[in-house]
Amino acid sequence: MTDIPWWSNAIFYQIYPRSFADSDGDGVGDLGGILVRLDHLSMLGVDAIWLNPVMVSPMADHGYDVADPRDIDPLFGGLSELDRLVEAAHARGIKVTMDLVPNHTSAAHPWFRSALSTGPGSPQRQRYIFRDGRDGGTTPPNNWVSVFGGPAWTRVTEPDGTPGQWYLHLFDSQQPDLNWDNPAVFEDLETTLRFWLDRGVDGFRIDVAHGMAKPVGLPDMINPGIEMLNADDEDPRFNHDGVHRIHRGIRSVLDDYPHAVSIGEIWVFDNEDFAKYLRPDELHMGFNFRLVRTEFIAADIRNAIANSLAAAALAQASPTWTLSNHDVEREVTRYGGGTRGLDRARAMALVMLALPGAVFLYNGEELGLPNVDLPDDVLQDPVWERSGHTERGRDGCRVPMPWSGSAPPFGFSANPDTWLPMPTDWTPLTVAAQIEDPTSTLSFFRAALKLRRSTFRFTDRDVQWLPSDADVLVFLSGGVLCVLNAGPDSIPLPRHEVLAGSSPLVDGELPPDAAVWLRGS
Repeated sequence: MTDIPWWSNAIFYQIYPRSFADSDGDGVGDLGGILVRLDHLSMLGVDAIWLNPVMVSPMADHGYDVADPRDIDPLFGGLSELDRLVEAAHARGIKVTMDLVPNHTSAAHPWFRSALSTGPGSPQRQRYIFRDGRDGGTTPPNNWVSVFGGPAWTRVTEPDGTPGQWYLHLFDSQQPDLNWDNPAVFEDLETTLRFWLDRGVDGFRIDVAHGMAKPVGLPDMINPGIEMLNADDEDPRFNHDGVHRIHRGIRSVLDDYPHAVSIGEIWVFDNEDFAKYLRPDELHMGFNFRLVRTEFIAADIRNAIANSLAAAALAQASPTWTLSNHDVEREVTRYGGGTRGLDRARAMALVMLALPGAVFLYNGEELGLPNVDLPDDVLQDPVWERSGHTERGRDGCRVPMPWSGSAPPFGFSANPDTWLPMPTDWTPLTVAAQIEDPTSTLSFFRAALKLRRSTFRFTDRDVQWLPSDADVLVFLSGGVLCVLNAGPDSIPLPRHEVLAGSSPLVDGELPPDAAVWLRGS
């Protein structure tokens, strides 16, 4: 019998390093801060951490604009600090995975600087996607739009000082897209993969895994108003068939490191298309974002789960589940905010944790953090500027973690001037305030993760739906019965032993906006 890979049902904890913990007092989180707070992760009971980008970067997109993919930015502590973190995490039985950003580089990358200085037709320019413009060169080569707003093309000034070609950037203008038809691009990525894997890193989350490959001729978009999170089958910017050749190349490297996992960010919603990324010679797992996009409606939640399971089953791969990350509004706010939003977020956490497959928690989720409505003058996400101040961007879900104390910066830093300001009313949400409270969200997550590890007996995608009212979900998974009440009234429960609940029962019944685990037999 083949051993089950470590990641199949693992709990991954996503760390946005700028916002987790600051060890040097500059107001920005760093690897040293993560190292100091590893006991929190051990206490929580996670199997692995996923680090958002910490490579050398000008930080135009907070690390997703990589200038040197084989070094750690001094802002986060340098390469030796990463080595220390990997060693300390491994000593606690926690794996370490890193973000990989293969679609583009920073405009400060030596390759791109060389491309600008050498001019049209040079081998250096062939590493990126440069094109002559339309209308005598004065307009972009096509009508593609940037995910962050505005055109996806920027015109350069040639070495002789004249207006010249345009380069493609599906994101910010400081993030030029690489030309994956150039063999040199993969050769460099292979060097990067082996560099980190040889240092003990346990795998990668691959950014924009449905991107990279571009269609021949770069045809116009039929609907230039769509963005990445709403991309459709007609969007030529993403999900081009050529991307699978790239993933097969990446997998050929990872196969030399049997412990390593690859997890793709795949904003693709056709199940058969999604499953292509999970074929045996491509990604090990892919983020399925149906649950993130689903409202707190029983039928929609069931449909999201069923579709996610079906997509993974097509490729015989492990499903993945997440309710939040650094790109989306936090679930407490998404589900309505306040007490009701928190109740629903806790209920959905129980649903998610009852499902077979890998689960991804986002730092602060275990504290029940809401999104923060930040003032305009502190916003840093490039979406804010590129959208002409019509889209506020993702800063609201990236506010630093509150650890202790009764005022900002709540133990996150010795510096009150944190990179994003922290709300003054977060005292009850700190780790210190919640750790000894058995009713807190932190205690709830600790207990649920412990139960998931000790009680569930998962087999491949083993979810059995049971009859229920329209506003209720009931399913059996891993030997545990999960019941979700998304309706307006309390409901009676089956006569089974209660293992855990997201809210207290009321006269033996499950209240609205709550979920419960029951022993299945």
